[in-house]
Amino acid sequence: MAAHRRPRQHPFGGHTARTAAILAMAGAATATGFDGTGQAEPRLTPTQVRTEVDTLYREAETATQKYDGAKEQADAGERRLNALRDEAARKTQQLNSARDALGTFAAAQYRSGDIAPAWQLALSSDPDRYLDDAALAERAGDRQTAAVSQVRRQLQEIERLRGAARIELTSLKSHQAELRRQKKTVTGKLAEARRLLAELTPSQRAQATGADGTDDTDGTAPGNASGTAGDGRQASTQAGGVAAPDSRAAAAVAYAFAKLGSPYVWGATGPHAFDCSGLVQAAYRSAGVSLPRTTYAQIDAGRRVSRSELRPGDLVFFYSGISHVGLYIGNGRMIHAPNPSAPVRVAPIDEMPFAGATRVV
Repeated sequence: MAAHRRPRQHPFGGHTARTAAILAMAGAATATGFDGTGQAEPRLTPTQVRTEVDTLYREAETATQKYDGAKEQADAGERRLNALRDEAARKTQQLNSARDALGTFAAAQYRSGDIAPAWQLALSSDPDRYLDDAALAERAGDRQTAAVSQVRRQLQEIERLRGAARIELTSLKSHQAELRRQKKTVTGKLAEARRLLAELTPSQRAQATGADGTDDTDGTAPGNASGTAGDGRQASTQAGGVAAPDSRAAAAVAYAFAKLGSPYVWGATGPHAFDCSGLVQAAYRSAGVSLPRTTYAQIDAGRRVSRSELRPGDLVFFYSGISHVGLYIGNGRMIHAPNPSAPVRVAPIDEMPFAGATRVV
């Protein structure tokens, strides 16, 4: 009869086998993922960085326009709310005065007592005078009734104002929340763009931001080779041999020339820093024309014109989302506030996808 033998255990069975497998996988991960070659993320070339940074800037600018719109609505809502509160305070003061008058009248009635008119006539030593006094009292009673009605109306009006203020406050809080959301988006996009640019050498960074001379950033006014705007009003109105349509457009272009080199700051409307829509708004404000705050609204602030009809002072818009705007100066060029990596400068309108143009009227 064959002897029963105990099966031989594998030296790496059970818990020991699992431990060995884990150690093996960890070693493999170390060999492939931590040796600096196997899983290392490849560095972007300057051209790739420029593409990525341009995308981040466009996304940030879209969020900036939403931020600008929310801020405009929040500011307007805050003004309306303050006006409602001021009006409610005035109405409350008037109500308190009317209540004081009613209280005085009621106290006087209490002190004089209420005797039936028939008995007062019978007991009066001068019936004729009593009748005159009674007529006067009746008229006074009519006035008092009107005063009570006025108090009621004032109470209703104050409640209406308070209700409107509550609605306005709710709307204001919503716009403020939108402001915070868009601000977070903008700052996040810009921080990522700065991180990418910081990894480049200075010369690569200049190439990636277009500051190496590849863009039309000389800042010269048409016909002025000195590198300055010179007489901005005269130069801008005759840019490319085409005159501005009116004196307001000429003044707006002259303002933009005077702001060449100003830094881009998102949400800024001047006088020392601008975002894209803030620059054109400030330019036309200097000419006495009020433009909306955002690119989405600015494109509808005048008469649409085709690209072939462009004249100095026209607003030129870019990208399908209408997220960027510049001020046309003639000869296929514009002045615009590009992004945080570049100041207000002259650039060809062909450097971005053209979306439309508006002539301010």
